[in-house]
Amino acid sequence: MMMKRYTMNMGAGLDGLRLEQVPRPQPGLGEVLVAVRAVSLNYRELSILVDGRYPLPVKPDVVAVSDGAGEVLALGAGVDRVKVGDRVIASIFPRWIDGPFRMEVIEQLGGSRDGMLSEYVCLPQEALVPIPEHLGYEEASTLPCAALTAWHAVTAAGPLGAGETVLVLGTGNVSLLALQFARMCGARVIATTSSAAKAQRLRELGADAVIDYAAMPRWAPEVRRLTQGAGVDRVVEVAGGSLAESLQATRLGGHVSLVGTRGGSASVDVGALFGSGATIHPIAVGNFAQLQAMVAAIALHKLKPVMDETFAFDQAPQAFRYYAEGRSFGKVVIRVGG
Repeated sequence: MMMKRYTMNMGAGLDGLRLEQVPRPQPGLGEVLVAVRAVSLNYRELSILVDGRYPLPVKPDVVAVSDGAGEVLALGAGVDRVKVGDRVIASIFPRWIDGPFRMEVIEQLGGSRDGMLSEYVCLPQEALVPIPEHLGYEEASTLPCAALTAWHAVTAAGPLGAGETVLVLGTGNVSLLALQFARMCGARVIATTSSAAKAQRLRELGADAVIDYAAMPRWAPEVRRLTQGAGVDRVVEVAGGSLAESLQATRLGGHVSLVGTRGGSASVDVGALFGSGATIHPIAVGNFAQLQAMVAAIALHKLKPVMDETFAFDQAPQAFRYYAEGRSFGKVVIRVGG
């Protein structure tokens, strides 16, 4: 039986996404055959395909996209953790079960291992997590990368609770999910954006205050004012280029989760860093244990990710182009199968 999938190569450009037809795989020892129902796009896909600067290994002609959700169709020998018919998502680092990120667990879907933009995939049973009942496949497909990164970012300093204040920057998917998780935990949230329309949507998602960083490029003093001079407890820093401003907005001994460096290099005064007493924690998505904990919290609180556009499987190139335009508010999803 044949199936369709999309492959890509590092730096090939948006025209480098290739549709191919290959035999459907069969699950091996400890593996599960999953019929993929939906996948979602992350900046990592553009970093590989367009920028050609993804920091982790990417094999030639890799099946694209790290995030997906689907239904278990068949079990390989020795599988005892899932059953046929289960709805599942997969950790994008199948070998990273728990503990810190290390070279020996660096294997990743859509990078050094084939990804999810395929009608069928074989995955190790250890990487699979059941989908919460209140989520459909399209919503669930958004969880493994951006959602887990956001969860890791807001919980890296320990459990987040009422009385704490979190600063989230911009309206990218990680920032939106971090806002949702912080509010879910009872924290106060300050958000930034340069768009009045997006500011309103951030407030609708639960942001207690929104700062226009276009009108106020030096926004740290405003964060301080909004926190009675104390600064925020935690920052989800998504760009890197605003790190100096984030440190100034953080309370003494606070925590900055560094999620990305899309803003380019950051110039930070070492004296100011030392004086802040803040911890800077680079975030590398998250491990299987963190994925389980996040999914359990999502199921308990019935949280739903913010969705933008959904494309058909044969519209995958258009989905990539739309996402690359940077106009989306929420996740861009590709529907794969029934």
